[in-house]
Amino acid sequence: MRTPLRPRRATALAAVGALTTGLLLTAPQPAAAANLVKNPGFETAGAGDMPYCWSKSGWGDNDFTFTVTDDAHTGGKAMKVELTRRVDGDRKALITESAECAPVVTPGKQYDLSLWYKSTTPDTSVTLFRHDAGAGWQYWTDLKTLDMAAAWTEAGVRTPEVPAGTDRIAWGVSVYGTGSVTTDDYTMEQVAEPVPDPECTGTAAECADGKWEVLPTRNPVRSMHSVVLHNGKVLLIAGSGNDPELFEAGTFTSAVYDPENGTYQTIPTPDDMFCAGHVQLKDGRVLVMSGNKGYPSADGTIGYQGYKDSYIFDPETETYSRTNDMNDGHWYPSATILGNGDVISFGGLREDSTGSVTAELWSDAEQQWLPTWKVNQTWSYWGLYPSMILMQDGRLFYSGSHVFGNNIPGTGAAIYDYEANTITQVPGLQNKDERDQSASVLLPPAQDQKVLTLGGGNIDTNPDANRLTDIIDLKDPDPGYVAGPPIPQGTVDLGDGRVPQTGDQGKMYVSAVLLPDGKVLETGGALHNRADPVYETSVFDPASETFDPVAADPEARGYHSSAFLLPDGRVMATGDNPGDGSWNHDVSIYSPPYLFRGERPEITSLIDTEWTYGDTQRITVDRPIAKAELIRPAAVTHSSDPNQRFVDLPLSVDGSNVDLNVTSNPNLAPPGWYMLFVVDANGVPSVAKWVHLQGPQALTAKDASAHVHDFAQAPEGKVTGPGNKRTSHPVSPRISGCDRHYGSANVCVPTVFPDEVKPATTARCTWLKDHDYGRLKVNGKDDPLRLDRNRDGIACGKGDLARR
Repeated sequence: MRTPLRPRRATALAAVGALTTGLLLTAPQPAAAANLVKNPGFETAGAGDMPYCWSKSGWGDNDFTFTVTDDAHTGGKAMKVELTRRVDGDRKALITESAECAPVVTPGKQYDLSLWYKSTTPDTSVTLFRHDAGAGWQYWTDLKTLDMAAAWTEAGVRTPEVPAGTDRIAWGVSVYGTGSVTTDDYTMEQVAEPVPDPECTGTAAECADGKWEVLPTRNPVRSMHSVVLHNGKVLLIAGSGNDPELFEAGTFTSAVYDPENGTYQTIPTPDDMFCAGHVQLKDGRVLVMSGNKGYPSADGTIGYQGYKDSYIFDPETETYSRTNDMNDGHWYPSATILGNGDVISFGGLREDSTGSVTAELWSDAEQQWLPTWKVNQTWSYWGLYPSMILMQDGRLFYSGSHVFGNNIPGTGAAIYDYEANTITQVPGLQNKDERDQSASVLLPPAQDQKVLTLGGGNIDTNPDANRLTDIIDLKDPDPGYVAGPPIPQGTVDLGDGRVPQTGDQGKMYVSAVLLPDGKVLETGGALHNRADPVYETSVFDPASETFDPVAADPEARGYHSSAFLLPDGRVMATGDNPGDGSWNHDVSIYSPPYLFRGERPEITSLIDTEWTYGDTQRITVDRPIAKAELIRPAAVTHSSDPNQRFVDLPLSVDGSNVDLNVTSNPNLAPPGWYMLFVVDANGVPSVAKWVHLQGPQALTAKDASAHVHDFAQAPEGKVTGPGNKRTSHPVSPRISGCDRHYGSANVCVPTVFPDEVKPATTARCTWLKDHDYGRLKVNGKDDPLRLDRNRDGIACGKGDLARR
């Protein structure tokens, strides 16, 4: 029996009826709905050469004209805006930004906009500005690209929910390419109220907090890399799985998991892809770069080594094929796909265990790694798995999330401009040297250009992991992080069972997953270096910038764990590799609360799965929907997936037919396969359909007319250009936070114990015993942690404890 959903507890993010921040589609407005646009047909003259309540607007280097023409749709006047030369910028006739002219709006409501137009250019967009009671007028969003039309054509679109603090909006049609647009008969009407609250189809706890289940079939490989393929399956890469015995035996593994039937297929793996980099190419194949050429030496004088090898995994044949080599070794490299389909990679360790300062570029056109001389080089060391997020103007944002120890020098976050070959430091990241294995994510929707960074620690100094979050708006002309709300606390297992977290205890090894309802799930983590798992999961709402605690994964998910979105809207979590070298093969599946809110909407038809930038794609749905979006499938490891993004698709509606307006900017949605979700007014998503976004062939990130507004153009932080050419960056062989004097190479005895562990043999050995380290052989003659006091070659033996 279904029961009505009750409002969430006081910490909930929003009432069920206001779950969406996207484009709400309900029943059409009645014909008598009031038009909120004054002088919608330009018939009333103004004080100057523009009609009453209309103003000239725009920016950039271009030649333009504004003309009140008698070539009208109705009445005797229309507005023509024409560009005859353009280097950059746009021009638009805009509703005057004044209390007299700009329509009054209500926060949380949505509005249907429509107009009639004729156009000789495809480079147009319906552009919105909003008035914030505190901040004044500001750019809001672009909603729709208008197709070229020789005859009068009607265009309609629905706004997102009006943000809090907004009391008026202004809008018009931007022209950002040579040609003209003539417009007439503007309308703006408030959308009807949303559908009633949903009914709960599960238990009260499931409807409030979702549900985790541990699958009966275990993951057969020690996978720390997870890639969702465009056929719905999941590639799980282990390589040697951080097991030196498997490395010595040449036993390298991957598996493909099929969520449809719950089965795993083990895949022959040609190299040790343990701690490689990976990214989906625009055709859906997976580029895997570098990996582990060698484990540290027994005496700890040589660290991990990264090889130059690179492979492509083909989802159709489920096989690997080798590419040309990279220019350098890169154990723990970044991998970011660009708007033209190229891939850029930084960081990691070279074949000699030093840090790589070589930037690598995979050419989509040539299908190979380019030689160093063809790639802009700053000779900078970015660390390990530096989180490099593509911005809407083609630059990269280094968020400060990384792996192992301290952050890079400076502020710990930066904007990297490949074309100018400059690095500009970005301020505001809290405790920059305690963001080791934090998570960073481009918040929904990608058009907002906001990044959330959360959690982290430092395996070298091993403090309690933190609860910090930081948010940056990359549209700001001078962007900087501001502090966000702390991560909610859960329970932590310190060795004697779970206890509530206290003080400022947070977590590192965080997983952050974009959900189709426009929120972010954060889950998993641990309090210390490969120890003390934290059991806490919550949902972050970008609209309210608040966390809502939900059900926690029952399994430990620390080092080498991953969580990622499946096409059916559930979240899968795998892995955990504590310091004793063991591995958690259990797999957890999370069903968010939106899966217990009644029937799911369905995409009943999809005319085309091949999508083009700036296109309009029609789908049909079986019921009213609130919004639609593209979500790029996961390619995640070590809390890092810089390519994860949620791209909003503005809607135009005709009954069950929905036209989706695809961004014209490939930097917002780099080419490749995406999951297409539609979501109803109660936040319930459909099962995803797969669509392939690319082309037309002439469209590239460099020359696309993407209508990028002026933002983050000249950050005021310290700017550096290329440094002196150098071979590498010195790196300690203990960079992984493990003292190699004890145990095998995959066992991580911490170089620094947690603060509460006294620096005495008994206390350290007790901690190691509580964390299941077992028998530890001493490698070599040194005993820096004083664990082998009787010098019998075994750490924490009975004789060592007796000697104190």
